Amino acid sequence: MAEYNNILTEVKEGILYLTVNREEKMNALNFATLEELKAIFEEVADSKSIKGVIITGAGERAFIAGADISEIAELNEVNARKFAENGQEIFSTIENLHKPVIAVTNGFTLGGGCELAMACHMRVASANAKFGQPEVNLGIIPGYGGTQRLTILIGRGKANELMMTGDMVDANEALSLGLVNHVLPTKADAIAKAEEIVAKIMSKAPLAIGMIIDCVNAVYLSDENGFQTEANSFARCVKSGDYKEGTTAFLEKRKPNFKGE
Repeated sequence: MAEYNNILTEVKEGILYLTVNREEKMNALNFATLEELKAIFEEVADSKSIKGVIITGAGERAFIAGADISEIAELNEVNARKFAENGQEIFSTIENLHKPVIAVTNGFTLGGGCELAMACHMRVASANAKFGQPEVNLGIIPGYGGTQRLTILIGRGKANELMMTGDMVDANEALSLGLVNHVLPTKADAIAKAEEIVAKIMSKAPLAIGMIIDCVNAVYLSDENGFQTEANSFARCVKSGDYKEGTTAFLEKRKPNFKGE
């Protein structure tokens, strides 16, 4: 894994720990950080050694407090569209990665930070986490997929309320809304929970995990028949070596040795 200016990376036991490291800026996502995210996830997609990703923000005050306002202030209509489309493309890459990606959110998880967390497959929050899409306070709207993913996760009425008011919700309310999977007392506890989840997923058949991600994402694609995606994916799994290993191991009453092929 290459070294980056704004993101710290470490691989341990098949898990990539990715930390957005702009603590003095509340880990705000500037253009350079987004490009680093893009490069990292392209590398992760091709890596055979990395089996899952945990994303955090440096320090205790914020996961990611939003986009870099100094850059947003310079946008015009033409480059604003490109700005939004570029962020959407990067977050879509994360969402469609065939390996589990879990956001561990602490402190402020706002704007682009909330959008990044929602692009991950799961979210584990520390008790001090606060979520929101406050872009309306700047005279704009979420641009990295927030209007779509927030509505999908928590429903139209509450998504409208949060985006139109710019209000934040705390970790417990986020849990009740379905915005996060788990809430733990501290950031360290949340990381441990994310590690537990990723480790369990890593023990399963990698091809099947990737197919689950495709099928779940297909639910929200208007131009795709999710049921057909499921049937096609099921068939792909059945012709795999992992299927043969999994069924054989079950009948032989032993643990399977999946190879992702």
